Amino acid sequence: MSETERSDSQPGSTDFFVPDLCKVRAVFLLLVTSEVLVLLLAVVQAKSGWIDWNYFGLLSLFVQWTTLTSAALICLLRKRLARMSVARATFSIVALVLLDVLAFSLFADNVLHPQEGIAVWHGVAKKLLLALLIILMVLRYFYLQHQWQQQREAEMQAHLTALQARIQPHFLFNSMNTIASLIASNPDQAEEAVLDLSELFRASLRTGDQLIPLSRELDLCHRYLAIEALRLGDRLRVEWDVEPGLENQAIPPLTLQPLVENAIYHGIQPLKEGGKVRIEVRPRGDFVYLLVQNPKPAQTNSQHRGNRIALSNTQSRLRALFGEPAVLKHSQHNDIYTVTLRLPRLNANTRKPPTQRI
Repeated sequence: MSETERSDSQPGSTDFFVPDLCKVRAVFLLLVTSEVLVLLLAVVQAKSGWIDWNYFGLLSLFVQWTTLTSAALICLLRKRLARMSVARATFSIVALVLLDVLAFSLFADNVLHPQEGIAVWHGVAKKLLLALLIILMVLRYFYLQHQWQQQREAEMQAHLTALQARIQPHFLFNSMNTIASLIASNPDQAEEAVLDLSELFRASLRTGDQLIPLSRELDLCHRYLAIEALRLGDRLRVEWDVEPGLENQAIPPLTLQPLVENAIYHGIQPLKEGGKVRIEVRPRGDFVYLLVQNPKPAQTNSQHRGNRIALSNTQSRLRALFGEPAVLKHSQHNDIYTVTLRLPRLNANTRKPPTQRI
């Protein structure tokens, strides 16, 4: 884990309203924004022609140096600033930037335009006032963006919880009937089925986890298939093809299991002779691909609609967590129906789902 990632994982650092200026992207956006501002000032300042290039060059050098040094100081003090209240952190950042601007103003005026008396401090005061207005506007923008981001993440978490709560196994009553029939003939098998069923519902009700290791999701699939095997018997055949080394791959909970459930409910159950469900998990570049295949019999409209609803729920969860890198698609070749899930390569133990920050 890099230093930046470690700093983000510290308590309070992710709640700080100022973006992480230790990252290249944030500093680059600051430099571009400041350069646009310099360009506007140079256009306004021009007495003849469209722009005063001499003024633009000198002001650009001054602004870029103050921006870079201020960003470096805020980066170094980020952990301390994150532990302060919003008011104290704002005051500290404003004071830090103004001191930086004061130091560079005195240096620049002494080197480029040596003056004496009140004229020097008049120019410095103008720069400090302009810097104060700009830094207050920038900090206000950062604070509003941070508040919007927190609200967006809260709404996304509520949306994910609602979607996950709707993913309930269709086989509840069938499973209970199967367990009831096994109690007298095979109590040990009935007890094991009850444990599998309870683990599935425990996972369905556990809405606090956004990402879990792939090994845990595969374990849920095994438990689900064990229950369905009691009901379907020889009609259900399962083929696993899981690449080793992907046990800690991050996956949202109850993502693969509903796809397997759909494969049995819409593909195996309608066939008298049953069929085979194939589950494949393989890495490819920066992504991990999960495939679920099943035979596709002639379906009614209600079955097809139920399949689409389940896929839509899963796709909504993936889009909320990963954005565009996560893809869920389905296809049919001859009489084989395939659902393909593409996830970004992430470690569930060390990484969090990416969030869109501005």
